[in-house]
Amino acid sequence: MEEQFDLVVIGGGPGGYGAALYATSAGLNVAVVEKDSLGGTCLNRGCIPAKAYLESAAVNRHVAHAADFGIESSAPVVNFGAIQARKQKIVDGIVKSLGGFMKSKKITILDGVGSLGPNRTVTVQHPDGSSSTLTGRHVLLAAGSVPRTIPGFEPAGPVMTSDEVLMLQSLPARVAVIGGGAIGCEFASTFADLGAEVTILEGLPKVLPGLDADVANVVVRSFKKKRIDIKTDAKVLGHTPNGSGGTVVQYSGPDGAVQQLEVDAVVVSIGRRPFADQLGLQGTAVQVDQRGFVQVDEYCRTGEPGVYAIGDLINTPALAHVGYAEAILVTKHLLGESPVPIAYDRVPWAIYCHPEVAFAGPSEEAAREAGHDVVVAKHQFRANSRAQILGELDGLVKIIAKKNADGTAGQILGVHMVGPWVTEQLSGGYLAVNWEATVAEVAEFIQPHPSLSELFGETVLSLTGRSLNA
Repeated sequence: MEEQFDLVVIGGGPGGYGAALYATSAGLNVAVVEKDSLGGTCLNRGCIPAKAYLESAAVNRHVAHAADFGIESSAPVVNFGAIQARKQKIVDGIVKSLGGFMKSKKITILDGVGSLGPNRTVTVQHPDGSSSTLTGRHVLLAAGSVPRTIPGFEPAGPVMTSDEVLMLQSLPARVAVIGGGAIGCEFASTFADLGAEVTILEGLPKVLPGLDADVANVVVRSFKKKRIDIKTDAKVLGHTPNGSGGTVVQYSGPDGAVQQLEVDAVVVSIGRRPFADQLGLQGTAVQVDQRGFVQVDEYCRTGEPGVYAIGDLINTPALAHVGYAEAILVTKHLLGESPVPIAYDRVPWAIYCHPEVAFAGPSEEAAREAGHDVVVAKHQFRANSRAQILGELDGLVKIIAKKNADGTAGQILGVHMVGPWVTEQLSGGYLAVNWEATVAEVAEFIQPHPSLSELFGETVLSLTGRSLNA
């Protein structure tokens, strides 16, 4: 006997559970199908556990420099087993709380693999071999993504993706990170701050491609201070286990010469691919492109009436908070509330390596390539009193604004930050970019003193042609 719901969600990650909770708050009857743990990649194998690692690495860094603050302490000892246990306790606690909260909202949660057939029918294959069938007035596909792999570097032994590295029980002494994007740089920063020797192997000419050049350069300089060895234009060729649990990675550099790198662990971090593999879709008009993305319009509608797709499953920024936003968009749309489509070129981005990176809107280069005549201002954290108190001097705030006809700075196009806790400071810049605020408007607002956020205010103020500290 089929169960009927207003909304059936396949996938219990941020997009999926976000949609379930938001739709339930709007009075809809919702079912969620999840084949693993609620919370998806973000909670179980991504954002949350990775940041728990990073926080332990930050504590180790702080203790190592405690004498700089007048606190004498012995050299810290890294207990990686305890780090892993703390991480897992955090994850398990949030998963349990999430499940309890969803059940309290009368959301039906089904354990199993959900596949979509015609007429918005979802078949669920349960772990015990049984199956059940649901129908929904609307269906939301939110099956997420899985790590991409490289031929010859499939996860096994010392070779790991982000899934396996988050389950480590001991700290590798020497780590190769293949891929210098956001996730790769977070893992490189983590292991370096915990005391490992780290080498990044990036196939492109620079790490963190796509970032504003001034921001990326700060990260590179800081990484070099941590003795992270960055190899760009590096093509990995293969690896040979060394018989002692590690492996020797072969790669070629810009000159084509083959190099050898012996390590205890290899972290393959070359991005993620959409996971539509188990969604079925036969007999429906849902289209999947050659890269595996489910095709949708600006309201996340697929080609099948009443069926939507969100999150990592579609070709939009693979960010948990974008998944939340898409969940809200879909709910409003299916309720007939005429929501405004998401401005994907203005979403907030955050990279949690040390130093942190956060930005919204185009980089200087991208703004110019888009045809804008721009005015740019940037200020260093080393001049900020709170940064000096924290002992975190590396970093800057950079603001890109349209140039008015009279040469003054007008609308704020992009806000880019790198430095201490910038992921917690971006909200003001994000609002400025998305409200299309002008420099003159934002400069009127007051920042608390002493604070890290003062640097944003001072950078905006300097674009008016007058300033306090520039």
